[in-house]
Amino acid sequence: MSDINHSTILHVDMDAFYASVSIRENPKLKGKPVVVGAGARGVVLSANYQARKYGIKAAMPVGRARRLAPNAIFVSPDHEKYSEVSDSVMAIFRNYTPYVEPLSLDEAFLDVTGVKKLFGSGIEIAQKIRAEIFATEQITCSVGIAHNKFIAKLASGHCKPDGLLEIKPEQMLQFLHPLPVSAIWGVGPATEEQLTRLGLRTVFDIANTPVNTLIRALGDAAGNSLYELSWGRDFREVTIDEPDKSISAAETFSSDLEDSEEILRELLRLTEKATSRMRARALMANTISIKVRFADFKTISKSKTVDLPISGTQECYLVAKKLYESLKLDRARIRLVGIALENLIDQSESVEQLTLGQRPVGWRQAEAAIDDVSEKFGQGSVRPARLLND
Repeated sequence: MSDINHSTILHVDMDAFYASVSIRENPKLKGKPVVVGAGARGVVLSANYQARKYGIKAAMPVGRARRLAPNAIFVSPDHEKYSEVSDSVMAIFRNYTPYVEPLSLDEAFLDVTGVKKLFGSGIEIAQKIRAEIFATEQITCSVGIAHNKFIAKLASGHCKPDGLLEIKPEQMLQFLHPLPVSAIWGVGPATEEQLTRLGLRTVFDIANTPVNTLIRALGDAAGNSLYELSWGRDFREVTIDEPDKSISAAETFSSDLEDSEEILRELLRLTEKATSRMRARALMANTISIKVRFADFKTISKSKTVDLPISGTQECYLVAKKLYESLKLDRARIRLVGIALENLIDQSESVEQLTLGQRPVGWRQAEAAIDDVSEKFGQGSVRPARLLND
């Protein structure tokens, strides 16, 4: 069957991205089990394939990961470096096609349908991208190639690490139908349990179940979606450069905090971290949210949408501080605190409005200067006085 009428979609996924970058920065770690995640009560952000052999997975508590692999090397994350490498990788993608849809720092969909006359077949383009990423950043990636996003993403997962797999339209059902139901987007543990109760264990089982049966069990949207995907039907297009929806920063403390001043100091540090990342991307926030997790793991969130978009550390912190104080937490034991900058827009779209009595030159200009110094001398070279003994 000819693929002349089909799209050619790549799903490019970096292999153990955070861990790979950390190992590249410290070659002595090469060949050893490496886990990115620090603090006894933090979570694993990434683990290389040597560490995964012990059962370590992303989002696992660091304490549990240490018990599973006491000989593994645990390293602290370097988010600035990860963002820098991600920007380089995304730039490589855009050298081949403007149709790039980033899903996260380390993966993206690429529609290369219209550039095959320039760069060759889907496999040839994937090979060139893989070689260029390795030559530029010394890290590997896996690429799935198919006629739609769903099958391309499944293909990349099946050729990890450092692999390449193309699923042609005529091969799709042979590849898809033997897979477990959990391979389908949207099937989490609860849905999988419902499907198992119906005797549906493979994608083939779902494909050969009347859609009305699926709708009765799972609801209209989920039932229809599962049925369509079980036949490999996914009509979503690659969305160009979908803007960041939010930028966040959070910290799990090594021991629970009770003192409000200490908690607010941590909130300021996280605000500084998040706002500097936001300004580096020339974005501003319309909504500020905070998250607080207690010692018993109960979590609450609160947010405020401001009248005009903001980007400064101080102005964002003042909103976050008021949100925290409005919770009226009296000596509560806090395990985690976080901030999220949401409803982001490009700085060029914002209108700056001076409030009554506000100086025309102030915090925004000072923070622009701080950003320039930080870019030249490193993050944290200029900081709020309250954080100087961090």
